[in-house]
Amino acid sequence: GIKRIRFFMTFGQSYLTHLKCLENVGMTSIEPIMYEGKEIIPLQFLKAVLPDPSSLGPRTKGKTNIGCIFRGKKDGKDKTYYLYNICDHEECYKEVGSQAVAYTTGVPAMIGAMMVMTGKWNKPGVHNMEEFDPDPFMDALNKWGLPWKEDRDPVLVD
Repeated sequence: GIKRIRFFMTFGQSYLTHLKCLENVGMTSIEPIMYEGKEIIPLQFLKAVLPDPSSLGPRTKGKTNIGCIFRGKKDGKDKTYYLYNICDHEECYKEVGSQAVAYTTGVPAMIGAMMVMTGKWNKPGVHNMEEFDPDPFMDALNKWGLPWKEDRDPVLVD
C-alpha cells in the first residue's frame, strides 16, 4: 500500500560548492581524457589525490541523522511518525576508531548477520531484510550503539 518512498541526503553548502566547482572543471567526469600522453579518468585521478577515507575519522566532527518519516492514515486520522537515530562522529571515533558514517553502515550489517546466524531471521529462499520481523533488529540497534528515537508529531520541512 505504499504510494511513495523518497530517499535524500543533505550536505553543507561548503561541500556542495566544492563539488560544483570540481564538476565545473571536469574533475567528476568518468569519460577518459588524454593527459601527458596517457589516458586518465578525471574522477579516478581525483580519488587518488583526495585523503584516504580511513584517515577522516580523527578529524570528522558533527553528527549524522538517519531516519524515516511515515505519513498516512490510522483509525481514519492523518498521522505522521518519525523514527530516527543521531550518531556523533567524535564519539564513534573514540569508541571504534572510525567516523559515524562507517559506524552507521557497519552496525546494521553486523546486526543483520547476527539475526541470520542466531536463527531470528530464517526463511527458505532469498529475502530482503524488510521481509523479516523488525523487532529483534530494532532491539539490537539499541543494544549495539545505534539507539533510535520516535517523534509522533514531527514538524516536516519540504
